[in-house]
Amino acid sequence: MSQSDPVADFITIIRNGVRTRKESVSAPFSGLKASISKILADEGFVEGWDVVETKNKNGNSFKEIKITLRYADELRRVSPITQLERISRPGRRVYVRRMELPRVRGGFGISILSTSRGVLSDKEARRNNVGGELLVKVW
Repeated sequence: MSQSDPVADFITIIRNGVRTRKESVSAPFSGLKASISKILADEGFVEGWDVVETKNKNGNSFKEIKITLRYADELRRVSPITQLERISRPGRRVYVRRMELPRVRGGFGISILSTSRGVLSDKEARRNNVGGELLVKVW
């Protein structure tokens, strides 16, 4: 895991879980990751998410986000997530104005933005008439 981009690590954990057809994946907790998880659940890309208290070998407890992945077909395990792409990175931030919000796959996908009103999907950002930092594209 990289120290400089925890969101990219989080996206990679979800992407790898989908590719290996896991039932659920876990990642270290942060408020931003919780907001991204909530949007993914609200838009139907994942089944759900929860914050879990975990203890390590030394007895110290820490929080993790557990994401239950969603599959359309139980036999073949086809996921609604075909692509997860990190857009804005620590070395190259990408900002969009409210009029420049991208439509992902003609509206079949979503983009997730960090705005002045919190972390929002592109649809919510259009409704609230705000732009912001383009974090992730999902389709």
